[in-house]
Amino acid sequence: MDTGCLSSMNITGAKQVRSFVGQLHTQRCFTSSSVHAHKSSSCTTFGLTSLGSRNKGKRLRRGLAALQVVSQDLPRPPLENTINYLEAGQLSSSFRSSQRPSKPLQIVIAGAGLAGLSTAKYLADAGHKPILLEARDVLGGKLAAWKDEDGDWYETGLHIFFGAYPNVQNLFGELGINDRLQWKEHSMIFAMPNKPGEYSRFDFPEVLPAPLNGIWAILKNNEMLTWPEKVKFAIGLLPAMLGGQAYVEAQDGLTVSEWMEKQGVPDRVNDEVFIAMSKALNFINPDELSMQCILIALNRFLQEKHGSKMAFLDGNPPERLCMPIVNHIQSLGGEVRLNSRIKKIELNPDGTVKHFALSDGTQVTGDAYVCAAPVDIFKLLVPDAWKEISYFKKLDKLVGVPVINVHIWFDRKLKNTYDHLLFSRSPLLSVYADMSVACKEYYDPNRSMLELVFAPAEEWIGRSDAEIIEATMQELAKLFPDEIAADQSKAKILKYHVVKTPRSVYKTIPDCEPCRPLQRSPIEGFYLAGDYTKQKYLASMEGAVLSGKLCAQSIVEDSKLLSRRSQESLKAEVPVAS
Repeated sequence: MDTGCLSSMNITGAKQVRSFVGQLHTQRCFTSSSVHAHKSSSCTTFGLTSLGSRNKGKRLRRGLAALQVVSQDLPRPPLENTINYLEAGQLSSSFRSSQRPSKPLQIVIAGAGLAGLSTAKYLADAGHKPILLEARDVLGGKLAAWKDEDGDWYETGLHIFFGAYPNVQNLFGELGINDRLQWKEHSMIFAMPNKPGEYSRFDFPEVLPAPLNGIWAILKNNEMLTWPEKVKFAIGLLPAMLGGQAYVEAQDGLTVSEWMEKQGVPDRVNDEVFIAMSKALNFINPDELSMQCILIALNRFLQEKHGSKMAFLDGNPPERLCMPIVNHIQSLGGEVRLNSRIKKIELNPDGTVKHFALSDGTQVTGDAYVCAAPVDIFKLLVPDAWKEISYFKKLDKLVGVPVINVHIWFDRKLKNTYDHLLFSRSPLLSVYADMSVACKEYYDPNRSMLELVFAPAEEWIGRSDAEIIEATMQELAKLFPDEIAADQSKAKILKYHVVKTPRSVYKTIPDCEPCRPLQRSPIEGFYLAGDYTKQKYLASMEGAVLSGKLCAQSIVEDSKLLSRRSQESLKAEVPVAS
């Protein structure tokens, strides 16, 4: 089985020692429990520390015997016949079937998150040569993960793959790794704050088509909303159902809370449903989130029978998802270089890109250039000569939202959980999962490892790990009243990891949509990729992959122009004989 292990043999620039120097040099800080290290847009906390002196020095050691997975995953749903899946597949095939270039373009891409990997993959499919530069020594961007000294993985975020992610699902199929997605039952499971330890479910029946399966799931759940509330909610959503995409886009100027008030939707719908949805979608509350974001998600989930069905990756993202993409790129002649941080975008006299200058003093040149770094990183790299151009100036409105990902290993197997994603409905936590059950690589029959998204995190991003774990344990005591106590008098913490990202996905507040840039910039030969760029899936893994495809499509469309520019540039560099 191919584990996609990183080595200096298969990726240029890989090192045994991890470099923790990042693009954002502000806020560097050290605490007694961990090191905060800025890497690209993230401030990541490392350390094998535990809460309180009672756990000091304890480590969770894996036994030598292989563990057998007993959790029951479901078969992959039939996604191939949906319109969105077919359209995504057609876009993928357009690269493979495009006319082969007489001389492949050399495309320099900064950032090996999903957007950069996607851009490079599809350019390679079209016969060009991508050179993908990653600042850190780990692939994945917001999917990055690290292995600690015990052999356990900890991740930047808790990643869920939906059936309504057609470009992501096509990508898995193109790489031949569909079997790496662990599909769960078609349900959404919410904790009940007024009934500690209890959960309420929305179960989508397989026998009904969309949107009837979603309507049935809502109507059958009588624990979170009353019938009068359901009716008022449905009436409020009618304009979205009848108005289609035009209506959805017109709601960008309203927050979720403002839209609810305008549509006469009861406040309890916000408390019971929209707070959890907002935090899961963008790590912020309904009083900040643009209603367009909620309506886009609802539209995707309700229009496709398996749209809201969820899958977990069967292991750590860098090896199980990113490495197959890298292998594919390299098999077609592309390059991927780690520890290659861009220091400056150097320009020609006409304002076009001359080369990418790296922090180690080297220069990388190409026929075209792509920045696939997060928007906050790119804004630091925008050359002065570009800053007053509207295309770049509008990016000031797009700002990454802080988020914290928490991993806690306990000394026992928790019983009050599911093999699924769970919505905590906690004021401090968003979603969580017992990864010792939900993920094959992290499976452990004797101990639970909870991975939790701590959001909104703006007021907590600067606090110590110990404070964050203490607050998390107080919330977990409400979710697991019989098994977890805030003082650890019940389940004990063996260890934990806290991963802080001060600037994650862009904050989808009202009136951001006009500021999202197209992938083709006004600078000839320069392009952008990233979930913040213009595409219909907003800030998500699907949005990142689609942005990469759209970026690659723009470059392929411009290939003759780019090739001619390169030839003229070479001629200009040849000295004239006297």
